[in-house]
Amino acid sequence: MTTSLAKVPKSELTSDELAKREEEEFNTGPLSVLTQSVKNNTQVLINCRNNKKLLARVKAFDRHCNLVLENVKEIWVETPKSGKGKKKARPVTKDRFISKMFLRGDGIIIILKNPNAAPAS
Repeated sequence: MTTSLAKVPKSELTSDELAKREEEEFNTGPLSVLTQSVKNNTQVLINCRNNKKLLARVKAFDRHCNLVLENVKEIWVETPKSGKGKKKARPVTKDRFISKMFLRGDGIIIILKNPNAAPAS
């Protein structure tokens, strides 16, 4: 096929052409951040709707941004309740490690690649 698959309506494409178009979109579109993370085993920083951040390596993903993550560091901020007569409590940054995680795409706000992270061996 000589014309670009991106210009043809999806309803007019064969299943092979649809697969080729999706692969092209994954390699050039916004999802290329995830594609490169999977290929190079680099970390990404994910901001979630629950005000938590995830620093992790992407093992797999789909078009809905559902992610399979490994070596996840979940980071969030808690503000302790202040007791009677005490000064206002300061926010505390907390974190935990999760070895494997499935993250549903609708809980994601933004995904950033981490340019400082070296590939894992």
